[in-house]
Amino acid sequence: MMPFWIAMQFLTVFPIQLKQMPSKQQNGQSLLFYPVIGLGIGLVLYTIALGLSALPSMLLSSLILVIWIWLTGGLHLDGLADTADAWVGGFADKERTLKIMKDPACGPIGVLSLIIVCILKWSAIYVLLEKQYVQALILFPMLGRLVPLFLFLTTDYVREKGLGSSIANYIPKMISIIVACLSLSLFTYFSWLGLGCIIISILILLYLRQQFIRRIDGITGDTVGASIELVEMAAILSFVVLSFYI
Repeated sequence: MMPFWIAMQFLTVFPIQLKQMPSKQQNGQSLLFYPVIGLGIGLVLYTIALGLSALPSMLLSSLILVIWIWLTGGLHLDGLADTADAWVGGFADKERTLKIMKDPACGPIGVLSLIIVCILKWSAIYVLLEKQYVQALILFPMLGRLVPLFLFLTTDYVREKGLGSSIANYIPKMISIIVACLSLSLFTYFSWLGLGCIIISILILLYLRQQFIRRIDGITGDTVGASIELVEMAAILSFVVLSFYI
């Protein structure tokens, strides 16, 4: 169960105390549980949406977004802000981009990226509540946490001393494929709407991966966090947009 607790400790604000320092193998295996943790986050959001359904949708969508951010400790939003700052300030230079990402300060582009993502997520949550697709809230955090599994399996980690530098070597590849397929299959509950959402999300992820490779020859922890946020946003936004046409 150590890999599960590693994933829980890293991805949430719950006070998990590990009894021993995890091994590289356990860190790699913990990625298999990322979608499970995402599913748990989604279930919390769904429960809140049901329990407070008497509230106006505008207020409820705000509460759901705040709790969503709180549950993750804003970890991935931090990665998004750092990546946005580095992409604009790096001027297409690899070393400059990596240097800016290590800077803890958040520049105006980073702040703007956070505002844009949060506004779009909030708007999409509001529409989900209005169109009574509340159960879909369960799936979006899970989809976002499939992103690290894909990126670490397919893309080089560029920081030699970073936590992720050896993770990919210890991810069970066959089990990862099974986990990914099972997770994505849950979207079939929404038929063509779910399928369209998955296709758009995958295309966005592939585009982000291509940009990371082009600029810095791989990924960092910040770019993985940014990808989680952007794929989550793309998924929930595409879902609500497609719901008007499918």
